[in-house]
Amino acid sequence: MLSLHDYAQLSPDLVITAVESTGRLSDARVLALNSYENRVYQVGIDDAVPLIAKFYRPGRWSDAQLREEHSFTLELAAAELPVVAPIPDAAGETLFFYEGFRFALFPRRGGQAPEPGDPEQLHRIGMLLGRLHAVGRRQPFAERDALTVERFLDAPAQVVVQGNFLPASLVERYRRVIANLRERIVASGLATSARVRTQGDCHPGNIIWTRDDGPWMVDFDDCQSAPAVQDLWMLLAGARPEQELQLSELLDGYEMFCDFDNRELALVEVLRSLRMAHYAGWLASRWDDPAFPRAFPWFNTENYWQQHIAELEEQCVMLAEPPLRRL
Repeated sequence: MLSLHDYAQLSPDLVITAVESTGRLSDARVLALNSYENRVYQVGIDDAVPLIAKFYRPGRWSDAQLREEHSFTLELAAAELPVVAPIPDAAGETLFFYEGFRFALFPRRGGQAPEPGDPEQLHRIGMLLGRLHAVGRRQPFAERDALTVERFLDAPAQVVVQGNFLPASLVERYRRVIANLRERIVASGLATSARVRTQGDCHPGNIIWTRDDGPWMVDFDDCQSAPAVQDLWMLLAGARPEQELQLSELLDGYEMFCDFDNRELALVEVLRSLRMAHYAGWLASRWDDPAFPRAFPWFNTENYWQQHIAELEEQCVMLAEPPLRRL
């Protein structure tokens, strides 16, 4: 199996040859797109529109997990949801192999990011997410992981501590805040909350807004079994009153297609805390990939760790606050 360092082998020529191995003829134009976890390229196709080629990070997901991601996205597309799904070959295969790399091809979809806090756009995004979860409830994932405290808090914290990323003066403070968060998150009922197949990483950067069709969902790389609110909370921004207004717009659209359990609103700060801890662990776990020190030069400095721990400590306080309300 390739290691992450073998990403250095992904020359434009290799990318073109890999795409052409699927039976297409490239016009030799290759544009690297912004992506760190995987490597993503726009590849020109002779006498056709360009395609997007995603080369998956070696060792992150199994073939079965990648195919299940693709199957879920194709199921959504078959239900006429606006999602960017992988392009299958004549045999229905969506996961391709070349020189040890695994990759998939996607149609190019133009658009722009949603306007932060725009009520009409939030309502329509809520409609899309309600439709998505209505499909997601039809069956569970068999291969994809679930969102758990072990995956999003324990494992990342272990990477940080065992990898000696923390300054010695901050190790015990970090351990304490992680233990405090864990206790509060376990008490929140996350482990017993209902699960649905979700997009899993539903932040504004994974939504393309188009003038004619409204929102399109992209990048199901982190799809997972999770509470439905996992696909909602990252779309909220600003002070609490603003978030409650935005939440109401999202849920008004969402409930046109799918019921929502209001008890999940108590998980918003739980999920935010987990994402913050997981993000630091993710950066630590990828730090030997040369792309990461270049892209995140502020990471792994004493100032970063002091700020990160202070933010986690603030989350401990936020977990004791009342949940967001529906207006």
